[in-house]
Amino acid sequence: MARGGILVINPNSNPAVTAGLDAALATLRLADGPSIRCATLTEGPFGIESQNDVEQVTLPLRRMVEQDNAADAFVIACFSDPGVQVCREATRRPVFGINECGVLTALARGDRFGIIAIAERSIARHRRYLRQMGLTVRFAGERPLELDVAATSQEGALVRMEAAGRALVHEDGADVIVMGCAGMARHRLALEQALGVPVIDPTQAAVAMAIGTVQAGRL
Repeated sequence: MARGGILVINPNSNPAVTAGLDAALATLRLADGPSIRCATLTEGPFGIESQNDVEQVTLPLRRMVEQDNAADAFVIACFSDPGVQVCREATRRPVFGINECGVLTALARGDRFGIIAIAERSIARHRRYLRQMGLTVRFAGERPLELDVAATSQEGALVRMEAAGRALVHEDGADVIVMGCAGMARHRLALEQALGVPVIDPTQAAVAMAIGTVQAGRL
């Protein structure tokens, strides 16, 4: 099979999340750029909401990467960045995690970033990761929605996201917001307009980095 393009993997088995990712990435499908295809890890849980869920998908993600001979780059579309390191060990092609890419993009857009989490139980996991990246000095805070992954893509989630975003901006001092779940992708523009600060969809951020890497490799 001929190589080419970017494979975006949704590690949970909810096809609605994959469809939302696919729609959010439409703006990055450039006529002269690499193709972008989205896939669902059918072995994954319906939503990745705990450390157990993260560990459960690590090896299936590695197998998926190893078995795909077409992609020039991979994006793991879950904010916990499950399996990113083990997938990087499995291939010489670049593997991007949306948490890492989303936060790095936020650092280029503002001084202090805040994160909107799906639930309180996710926050400790996210903060461990930020400590590992050495980025807590520019971390303003994180506010939970208390929703599950599936609910974040629904219309009603936007109201809670706006409330969490305002608390991050006006109480915690964030001047850029990172959406802490791939399922939130459809709300990015509306949330940015409501809050008046940059809002980062981490999947778009990761795919943008992947596009740059793939295109640079073609020069």
